[in-house]
Amino acid sequence: MQILLDRSGISPGVVDGWRGGMSERHQGLSAPVPVCPADGRMSPVVWQLLQPFAAEPLTMTYTITDEDSYGLVDNIPSDYGEKAKMTSQGYTSIEEKLAERFHMDEKFLVRLNPGIAFVPGATIQATVPAKPIRGKVARIIIDKATRRVAAHDDRGRMVADYPATVGSDQTPSPHGTHTVDAVALDPVYTYNPNRNFKQGNNDRVLTIPPGPNGPVGNVWIDLSQPTYGIHGTATPSKLFVSQSNGCVRLTNWDARELAGMVQSGKTVVEFLAPGQPSQM
Repeated sequence: MQILLDRSGISPGVVDGWRGGMSERHQGLSAPVPVCPADGRMSPVVWQLLQPFAAEPLTMTYTITDEDSYGLVDNIPSDYGEKAKMTSQGYTSIEEKLAERFHMDEKFLVRLNPGIAFVPGATIQATVPAKPIRGKVARIIIDKATRRVAAHDDRGRMVADYPATVGSDQTPSPHGTHTVDAVALDPVYTYNPNRNFKQGNNDRVLTIPPGPNGPVGNVWIDLSQPTYGIHGTATPSKLFVSQSNGCVRLTNWDARELAGMVQSGKTVVEFLAPGQPSQM
C-alpha cells in the first residue's frame, strides 16, 4: 500500500511495512488519485483507486556495487561544533545509503534481507521506488495540523503531497504566505546562534559541510521569510515523532523531488494554521 501511494503522488515518507502515523494520515488525501475516505484506514475503495499504480513489480533484486561503499563516514555527531570539523555529513553505512535510495526505512531493508551482509557483490531484495514527479509547482500549502505539504500546479491541481515535520512549540514555523526564493542542492549549512536557535553550547558561527546527514539533509528550499525553508532530513523515519527548528522538514527524496518542481520567485508557500482553510 505504501509503495502504491508513493507512486500515486501521495508520499508515505519511508516505506517501512508498518501502519503508523504516516500511513494513517495520508490515506484520506487526494493527489492524482480521487478523494478517499479520510479515516486513516485501508478500504476496498482506497485499494481499488490504487490499482492503476500496481502494474509494475513492488520489489526487485539489487546487487551492491563498490560505488555503494564509497563516501561513508564512521558516525554523525549530534553536536554542531563536532559536525563542523568533518569533511562530509555522508551516510554511515551501505544500509543507510541504499534505504534512502529505495525510499525505505533502514531497519525494514535489513529485515527484508535476513542474514545477508551488506557488502559489494551481495544481492538483496528492495522495494521499487516511485519515479520522481516532474512539472512546475505554483503553490505549496503547508498544513500544520495534519503535518502534510501539498504541491499544486498553476491550475490548482495537486501534483504531490508529502508528510512533514513542521516547527515545534519552542520554534514554531512562520504564518501566512511567502514565496520560494532559491533552491540549494547538497548545501553547506551555516549555523548562526544569533539568527535562529542555539544548539548545545555552540555560541559562534559554524560552517557544516554538505551531506545527506547534515542539519538540513541534502536539499534546502529557501523561503522569503528569513532563516526559514523547506529541507531534507537525516532521520526520515522520525518525521512524525521529532520536531524541527521552525522549518519544514521532508525526507531527502521528497525534498529533492519538490526542489525540482518549484520556481524561484514564483512559487507561493502558504502556511495554514490549525483549522484554517486554504485560499486555493
